Amino acid sequence: MTPALWTALFALIAAVATLAGGFAATFPGRLSRAQLSHLIAFGAGYILAAALVSLLPESLRLVDNAPLFVLAGYALAHLFEHTFTSHFHFGEETHHEHVVDPAVSLNALVGLGLHSFFDGVAIASGFLVTPSLGLLIALAVILHKVPEGVTISSLMVASGHSRTAAVRASGLLAVSTLAGAGAMALLGEGVKGTGLAISCGIALYVAATDLMPEFNQEGERIYSLSALAGVVLYFAIYALSGRLGIH
Repeated sequence: MTPALWTALFALIAAVATLAGGFAATFPGRLSRAQLSHLIAFGAGYILAAALVSLLPESLRLVDNAPLFVLAGYALAHLFEHTFTSHFHFGEETHHEHVVDPAVSLNALVGLGLHSFFDGVAIASGFLVTPSLGLLIALAVILHKVPEGVTISSLMVASGHSRTAAVRASGLLAVSTLAGAGAMALLGEGVKGTGLAISCGIALYVAATDLMPEFNQEGERIYSLSALAGVVLYFAIYALSGRLGIH
C-alpha cells in the first residue's frame, strides 16, 4: 500500500474511535469512571513511549531545528487549552445533571479540534517517513480518541445540548482528524519532518500534561500498571514490525 492509502485507512479508524467515544458518553451503558481511567492511563503510556522513542528521534533526523518545532507544538497545545479556550480535562466525563457554561463546551470543541487536526498530521507524517513509524503513531492517536470523544460529548450534554448535538461534536473532531491527514498528505515529503516535530510536541503535551494527571489524581496505583502496559504494548509493536519486515 502507498503512504496515502495507509494514511487514509488509519485516519478513518481514528475518526471512528472518536465517534465511538461520543456514543459511549451519551448512551446507556457508557464507560464507567474506572474504565475510562484505565483507558486514559494505557493511552498515556503508549503515547509517551511513541513520542520519545519514535517521533523525537525521527524529527531530529529529518529537521535540523526539530527541537524548536517540538517546543512550538507543545506551546501551541498549551495555548489553545489554557489561553485561547477555557480549560477542560482531557477524558473528562461530565454528566448532564452537572450544568456547564455553554462557552466552555464550545471552547473545548475549538481546542480539541486543533488537537485532532494535528493528530491527522501526525498519522500522515509518520507514513510519509516509513510504514512502521506510521503504524506506531497511528496507534498512539487511536488509543486516545475514545477519551477525546467522551470529553467533548460529555461537555456538550452538560452545557445543555442534545445527545444528538453531542455526538455531532465528536463527529466534528473526527472530521478534523481526517482534514489534518489530508492536508499533510497533500503537502507531502517537503514538510514531513516539520509536521512530525510539531506532532511530537503535541503528543508530549497530551501524554504528560493532560493524560497522566488525569489518572494520577484518582489515587489508585492500578492505573500506573495500565500506563506501564501501554509502554509495553509500544515496544511489542515496535519489535513485531521489525520481525515482519515493516520498515
